[in-house]
Amino acid sequence: MTITPHGDAHAEPIVILSYSQAWPRRFRTIATELRHALGEVALRIDHIGSTAVPGLAAKPVIDVQVSVASLESIASIAGPLRDAGYIWRVDNRDLTNRYFRELPGAPRTHIHVRKRGSWGEQFALLFRDYLRAHPVDAAGYAGVKHALAERYRHDRAAYVDAKEPFIWQVMRAASDWSQEIGWEPGPSNG
Repeated sequence: MTITPHGDAHAEPIVILSYSQAWPRRFRTIATELRHALGEVALRIDHIGSTAVPGLAAKPVIDVQVSVASLESIASIAGPLRDAGYIWRVDNRDLTNRYFRELPGAPRTHIHVRKRGSWGEQFALLFRDYLRAHPVDAAGYAGVKHALAERYRHDRAAYVDAKEPFIWQVMRAASDWSQEIGWEPGPSNG
């Protein structure tokens, strides 16, 4: 299997599905496994991404964010995650995120390990919370994803890049909303 920089097999089509109640259940199972594997190293375990927004159409990929005190001691994270069935993607270009994927044949899961309080950690949580609170924007995001999945069915990198303008538009609104309500991340999901 050839792996692209975004970690996907060539020719794996992008498919957007209607929201499924199975996604939060699958997250809870994964979160329990991660909590067992990482213990107190995981300061937070959160369901992020589109499958974390009720009603939002998404690729059937569970995105999990694990917040840690420091990314410096990767061994305390990588070993337990490997034992739990996740592979560290050392080719990830984002140096603020230690990215892990499922073993071949397992359901698609992306584990994002980020430093607690970091911009990346907060971005993922704010984006999720804003879309949960604003169903019109979530529906707009679903429309964008459907159109781009059709256009870039076999080009995951182009699909991801093409979503960015809409994501930043949402984040401008989310920033205003966060200031209006005094947003802070709620309790960890896992």
